[in-house]
Amino acid sequence: MAGVIVWTERFAEMLTFYRDTLGLTTRSERPRFANFEWGDFRLSIGMHDGVRGRNKDPLRIMINLAVDEIEPVYERLRAAGIEFSRPPEREQWGGWVATFQDPDGNTLQLLQQPD
Repeated sequence: MAGVIVWTERFAEMLTFYRDTLGLTTRSERPRFANFEWGDFRLSIGMHDGVRGRNKDPLRIMINLAVDEIEPVYERLRAAGIEFSRPPEREQWGGWVATFQDPDGNTLQLLQQPD
């Protein structure tokens, strides 16, 4: 898989969230589309005329952002104003997960693989 595109009608708000709040590195930015990188993963956001409002089923898709150490990233994002629905917790398989949403209500997770 090369990446994921998140379509929205609120491009400016989503751009600010992913670029400034999350701190994703911008690869390209146009008036209605932006592409970011998180390690080797590519995440894009763009305007789409067929998308209206917030995601009505935010658990349908979860975007996992891989981190080496979850706690410092979690603390940085909390300080930036992100409200987590689930703080970092160890999973039964040994990894760590923390869950939050973007401005459109899409679910994102910080994911630290087990050692």
